[in-house]
Amino acid sequence: MSKTALLLVTSYCALAAPAWAATATAESESASSEADATQQNSAEAPAKPAQELFSTGVAKGRDRLDSAISTSALRRDDITILGPRPIGEVLRTMAGLRVATSIGEGNNNYTVRGLPLAAGGSKYMQIQEDGLPLLEFADLFNVGADVYLRNDLTVNAIETIRGGSASTFASNSPGGLINILSRTGDVEGGSVQLTTGLDFDTKRVDFTYGGKLGENTRFHIGGFYRQGEGPRNNGFDGWKGGQVKFNITREFENGYVRLYLKYLDDRSPTFAPYFANITGTNANPRIRSFPGFDLRDDTILSSFLGPIITLDQNNNPAAFPVATGQSAESKSIGLEGQFDVAGWTITERMRYAANGGDFSRGFPNTANTVSAFAASQGGLGATARYASGPLAGQLIDPNGLINGNGLLSLYFFSFVRAHSLDNFTNDVRASKVWDLPGGKLTTTVGGYLATQDLNTTWLHTAMNIDANGDNGTAQVDIFNAAGQPQTLNGYFAFARASSLFRRAFDVNYKVFAPYGSVNYHFGKIAIGGSLRYDIGRVRGTLVGADLNNGSVGLITQDINRDGVINPAERRVAFLPFTQPAPVNYNYGYLSYSAGINYRAAEPFSLFARYSKGARANADKVLFTPLINNATGDIRSNTDKQDDVKQLEGGFKFRKHGFTFNATAFRVTAADHNVLNGAANRTDRRYRATGVEMEGGIQNGPFSLLIGATYTKAKITRDLLDPTLTGKEPRHQPDWTFFATPSVDLGRAVIGASIAGVTKSFAQDSNLLVMPGFTTVDLFAQARLFNGGTLQVNANNVFNTLGIFEVNQASVPANGIGFARAINGRTISASLRFDF
Repeated sequence: MSKTALLLVTSYCALAAPAWAATATAESESASSEADATQQNSAEAPAKPAQELFSTGVAKGRDRLDSAISTSALRRDDITILGPRPIGEVLRTMAGLRVATSIGEGNNNYTVRGLPLAAGGSKYMQIQEDGLPLLEFADLFNVGADVYLRNDLTVNAIETIRGGSASTFASNSPGGLINILSRTGDVEGGSVQLTTGLDFDTKRVDFTYGGKLGENTRFHIGGFYRQGEGPRNNGFDGWKGGQVKFNITREFENGYVRLYLKYLDDRSPTFAPYFANITGTNANPRIRSFPGFDLRDDTILSSFLGPIITLDQNNNPAAFPVATGQSAESKSIGLEGQFDVAGWTITERMRYAANGGDFSRGFPNTANTVSAFAASQGGLGATARYASGPLAGQLIDPNGLINGNGLLSLYFFSFVRAHSLDNFTNDVRASKVWDLPGGKLTTTVGGYLATQDLNTTWLHTAMNIDANGDNGTAQVDIFNAAGQPQTLNGYFAFARASSLFRRAFDVNYKVFAPYGSVNYHFGKIAIGGSLRYDIGRVRGTLVGADLNNGSVGLITQDINRDGVINPAERRVAFLPFTQPAPVNYNYGYLSYSAGINYRAAEPFSLFARYSKGARANADKVLFTPLINNATGDIRSNTDKQDDVKQLEGGFKFRKHGFTFNATAFRVTAADHNVLNGAANRTDRRYRATGVEMEGGIQNGPFSLLIGATYTKAKITRDLLDPTLTGKEPRHQPDWTFFATPSVDLGRAVIGASIAGVTKSFAQDSNLLVMPGFTTVDLFAQARLFNGGTLQVNANNVFNTLGIFEVNQASVPANGIGFARAINGRTISASLRFDF
């Protein structure tokens, strides 16, 4: 795909450049900046415009009160004041979004309006950067779209659309869109910012600079580099790397053209469910940290763990560092142009991205007391000894409380090698406003073309470990009563304990989608509709023993080459390349949206909309019975995509520094998915109803942003487990909410970011309840001198134990479970120099 995409980019540049040059003449900076701001929804000007223009997921940028859609936006200053945080944490402060951020920098969970979070990533919301998707499918296993996205000083704004026209102005986005917009050099000048952790280890430098290169040319460049342990006690540099972004814009009399470049090479740790003491009742559980392991600050990752020993993608013995985490690499080039030609506004965006990297994570299988755990692997009378760390070789007291908790555990470690997640996207549209008697008619036609590679290999190993925080986790060997080892240097298997889930994907997705819309605005009323038809072509091959095609995926191999076969060496997974299975199917589906907006008064409008969209199923249907392993086709057309239907209506109010928007919604959705990478397949139908609200107050130095969403969701049909029909989806709280109050005192700004969720069920069986929680982040910014600013950010200042995930469906009898928690309190200080 790489050569094809580069050829397309080069050919397009060669063909388009003469056409642009032939029609281009100089224009004033003010006019070009205004045109560009309309398209990009730029917030780089210091004063906010009277109208709030919004361009994401719509045919043409227009005032939010004239649009029959639910939208939210954060501007540059709103984002910067929150500190250099992962993008997922910033999105938690936006109305209507449900974001679970406890896994790390990327691979977080995003959804909206009760659409299910059956697995990771962002299935129903597309994540874009500058108007194009980072990945065509934002929920690829272990490589969600946000792993290629970073928050730094180059971010100019974040726009989100929930429901509405997202279904028809982007592919695979029936729930909505998240669009990260870059600065483009509208304002000349730059900044250098130095950040250090005050109670955790991080060192970071950010830079940004933009300005004019001539009368009609401007540019922007920026990025960051960081290094440090990160927000938890890893014992090594969990954060290491950064990115550089550059764009240059040439303005003409009737439009502009812009070139984007980006290079990302960044590593961040991946966090998982860890040891949790779960007691009480299902309805009122008590979830706590065990002594010696704090769910908020600790991780099983340590300098005494690993490496991840397994057979590599070529079935050769290999060792990969545990510190790999989310090691994302991306190199991209993009072009954007907009021109007015014969009354039509023609907009073209394209990008080629070479995406890859390695992604490791550890996730739990079992945990128990020392004696019970040893017996589970070595039988009656089995013993345990440390295999790594300062106590290596030492016998572990079977009845003692090692580390204060007395626990041992089996953890699986996955190592996903993303050889190519390259993609090429191109979106071209033409819009024209027609003056008609009594009103204006806006028509838009466009076409979207994309290709997405999925060339990955899943590798696994299994380790016995203790529960020791603060960089203390070590591997443990088990011996039977006769003293014979049952593990090898702490490794239980060089697999995920069996032949399953060791897989190779080499699949390519091609998408073509023509679309169009009409909008008629007459008097106080605007009525419009849009259509899109997605056509997909999927080709490739799969390799893995769990294709159930008779292949064998578990062998015996002398991993340490000592001439002796240890029981762990009888559990070695490999890829049966001689028995691949094809992937060969096509799909097509129609999306549509229709809405009406009534501008009842200058500050007030009412709207209603009905939309139907879909999300094409990607890797989550591969390696399932839905695929015919002989032909590569999907057995039923209804399994090729998941439909989403939304009915919404609400109002918007904006006057004298006060805004308030509310939208009621009813959503139905289908979901084909897998949990834990493939362990549990789901095939369900869902329904959700609710209301989302957001508002803001600006009164002198005081400002307040608030938002809340109420949702009642239900599994209306479970095709694989009928006992779950009628249950509430797991992890779905009734309420999500946020508030961001701040006071600007001139030379100082102080404020807080408050976000919370109410209780929800841990699993779809609706037994164990996960308690709700609220986090408070504080920020303070002081202007020390002209161009110098000191900023302090305290995240989770009250060190709240917030639980996003619990593995167990009910309170375990022995009180030993696994839970994923938000990070504990972290405080950072930043010194920024503006010039």
